[in-house]
Amino acid sequence: MKTFGISAALLTPFSADGQIDLVRLVQHARDVLKNGAAGVTIFGTTGEGASVSSAERTAGLRHLVTEGIPTASIIQTIYATSVVEAAAQTADGLAIGVSSFLLVPPFFFKDCSDEGLFDWHAQLFARADPRAKFVLYHIPQVTGVALSVHLVGRLTNSFPNRLLAVKDSSGDWDNATKLLALDVIPVLVGDERLLHRASARGGAGAITGMANLYPGRIRHIFESATEDVAISAEVTRIVTKPVIPALKALLGRQNDDPDWDRVRAPLKPLSAEARRQLGI
Repeated sequence: MKTFGISAALLTPFSADGQIDLVRLVQHARDVLKNGAAGVTIFGTTGEGASVSSAERTAGLRHLVTEGIPTASIIQTIYATSVVEAAAQTADGLAIGVSSFLLVPPFFFKDCSDEGLFDWHAQLFARADPRAKFVLYHIPQVTGVALSVHLVGRLTNSFPNRLLAVKDSSGDWDNATKLLALDVIPVLVGDERLLHRASARGGAGAITGMANLYPGRIRHIFESATEDVAISAEVTRIVTKPVIPALKALLGRQNDDPDWDRVRAPLKPLSAEARRQLGI
């Protein structure tokens, strides 16, 4: 099974006027790659991708590539409920040279059957350029749409040349073990507290928010299959707060750069009390 290593679920910096700060975005990508991450995943959940337009995502991707971030190290996130729009976003990434995509499932309609979700993915794979390869994204607490283990297995068996991996960000160890037991698709975890356990069972790596802060330490967890107790404790503290503002506040403190506190509505910067509880 292919090893992916650690991809940082990159935070998105914003300037005072609310636009994406492209200079800071590039520098942050360079920093995490220099300090231990194998790649970056851009405009995903941690990157506030649902608040970033398709045009902005394309412009950000183009700037990263123009400034020398290797296309092979980039995973572009696809946010669309329409197959046509998902294919269009994929084509935009391919035109810039990126061929790996984190695929958010269609997130508006709830209680979708496995059959309906299978059809949506199958139609996208038929429409998208064959060069495009996808990471399935299971994060039901955010999307409201779960990718069952059965569905992941069926998609993998039906479209083995289109799928790179599945990312399990549910935080449910039982679900992760069932995905690992399929032994047909590389499994990436999103919860850093589970990474050492997944690695010991053949997990392929992680797309992780904490790699914004500690890419080298997260890489060591994966490579050694050993828990970093301090990071696990920090994750447990962070998830009791609004996670993205908390990560941005911690990165701002780490870099002595308070501009990292900026988020897009509907998110708000971390409150003074929450900052105090995190020791910021």
